[in-house]
Amino acid sequence: MAKDLPAPASLTSADVARLAGVSRATVSFVLNDTQGHRVSAATRERVLDAARQLGYVPHAAARSLRAGRSNLVLMPASISAVGRLVSDWVDDLHSELDRHGYTAVLHAGRFADPLDAARAWAELRPAAVIAIDGDRLTAQAADLLHRAGVRGTLAFASHPVPGVHTIGFDHALIGATAAEHLIARGRTRIGVVMPQERGLATFAAPRLAGAESVAARHMATVTPVELSYTRGSATALARRWADLALDAVFAYNDEYAALLLHALRAEGIVVPDDVAVVGADDLVLSSLQQPALTSIRLDLASPARVADAVHELITTGTTAPIPRTKAVLVHRQTS
Repeated sequence: MAKDLPAPASLTSADVARLAGVSRATVSFVLNDTQGHRVSAATRERVLDAARQLGYVPHAAARSLRAGRSNLVLMPASISAVGRLVSDWVDDLHSELDRHGYTAVLHAGRFADPLDAARAWAELRPAAVIAIDGDRLTAQAADLLHRAGVRGTLAFASHPVPGVHTIGFDHALIGATAAEHLIARGRTRIGVVMPQERGLATFAAPRLAGAESVAARHMATVTPVELSYTRGSATALARRWADLALDAVFAYNDEYAALLLHALRAEGIVVPDDVAVVGADDLVLSSLQQPALTSIRLDLASPARVADAVHELITTGTTAPIPRTKAVLVHRQTS
């Protein structure tokens, strides 16, 4: 019977120091880029070369312990479901956080209870938490994070949360903007796409509610219509469009709108004569559709401004307010 091989010994900074011919303190100063300690260029290169030869990587948790705080900024992974606009924005935010010396970490856990989520996040002892889905945060969850040593909690939410630096982002306003435009264009039977992909209901539900609130003030109706981001699902919806008797649709975002637009056209349904279509995010693809897609532009705070705010929260505990996200209708040919 084969015997289990012993686990390889972990490399330490002592191994790097031995190969480079310097002290462990010097290795620490070089690899952690410690400010205020003079190390000659030749010594620094010798340490870095030794670390490369050995394949040594500093221990992030130990480094955070020595520094007195973590350099991790945690972001719940629900951001990946929001759409291309926010995903690209988050990529830029990662770069801006790196400029300040922070490492962005996506947390993939899904929790029904905000306190359970906060406990899981706190276990990693991040310096800060950025929640795109900030409406799920509570004052109790924010307090738990604070007591665990999280120095800054920033959230995009429709309402202020005690203990959280909130940037206004109301998804209901997106649905309301779409409905107001469609009703102003004479449409009265509006469908609202409800994506079936996991994680999107959190954002789709308030967009539906926003459209419903506008329709309730006019002689208009709103009907939720389910759609998965597949050609088959879009085709099935387009084939029963006549039975739905809808003369307009707010399609959640530009990606779903483009998918549905092509499916409707394949079924001989003319846009905008038979049905007006509105997307959201104002992606490049919206203006390239035939006909060009009416969309809603979201004026998000710049990643640089948000990264600066996170850094200020971590280092000083406070930062200046950031303007709310605006929803701006971009009228094109589909409506």
